[in-house]
Amino acid sequence: MGKLVIGIALLGLLVTAQLGRTQDYPARPVMMIVPHAPGGGADFTGRIVAERMRETLGQSVVVENVPAAAGAVGVERAARAAPDGYTIAVGDQTSFVVSSLISAVRYDVLKDFEPVALLTTSPAVLVARIGVPDKLGDLIARLRASPGSVSIGTFGKGSGPHILAVAFETMTGTHLQIVPYRGVAPALHDLVAGRLDLQIVEVAGMLPHLRGGKLKAYAVLTDRRSPAAPEVPTIEEAGGPRLHFTTWRGLWAPKGTPADVVAKLNRAVATALADPALQRRVADLGQDVVSRDQQTPQALAAHHRAEMEKWRPMVEAASARPD
Repeated sequence: MGKLVIGIALLGLLVTAQLGRTQDYPARPVMMIVPHAPGGGADFTGRIVAERMRETLGQSVVVENVPAAAGAVGVERAARAAPDGYTIAVGDQTSFVVSSLISAVRYDVLKDFEPVALLTTSPAVLVARIGVPDKLGDLIARLRASPGSVSIGTFGKGSGPHILAVAFETMTGTHLQIVPYRGVAPALHDLVAGRLDLQIVEVAGMLPHLRGGKLKAYAVLTDRRSPAAPEVPTIEEAGGPRLHFTTWRGLWAPKGTPADVVAKLNRAVATALADPALQRRVADLGQDVVSRDQQTPQALAAHHRAEMEKWRPMVEAASARPD
């Protein structure tokens, strides 16, 4: 009986200590892993949100970029971190969906993380160099008449742009010349220089080139126009197939992070996203803050599962199409 009483007492002390630790959270700076290089959409979003979260949490949120293997290296590092709320990760459909579908990774993005919040979305746009057909319908007709006569830049087999290019081919009955690049910058350089015909990218990165007349946009890959570029039609309005692709970003913590810590992180994120100044900064990047009801852990979990199911068949189809 004495041992039982001692055991119960020790358990009570452990629970009390744990409650004390979570109630005091955060007692030191929080690390936010961004599994992409600086300057991309996830990096910009993470830094803007991290800066504002500091005011609510009372501690700095330090961003660390871990770019490698389509985000898989950074995601694995976050998955293996201690589940104490001091390591969190911002990612997108490339790092938290596609990379685990195209590669043998040592983690499960749906099982090894606690969702915290969905952050922002931004539409992709199909852009072209000056000199290709002005209308999307004319481009499709040209491709049907002369397969492989138009090039499109991707970031290698299995990348988002590659998968979307193959989906475009399938939906339109055409054949593109798919050209792999190491990233957005070199592909964009060739597009502006006229050495590449097409590219699928986020609206935000194209705005200066579109407004400067260096490139033209066929369509945004959504069912509604982008507030950042309202003059660009949707892909259906432009006469193309129902090929929709919206880039999104979410925030996760390692599996096992205490529920009250996740709740504190979620409140800090929601407060940040409600700030009009933050919303203006995000809008300048061509992104949209998701609605408040979509900022919950449950909403991110549901969205994440749906994205995995959406991308799985697209990845399988693209794997049979070489660069």
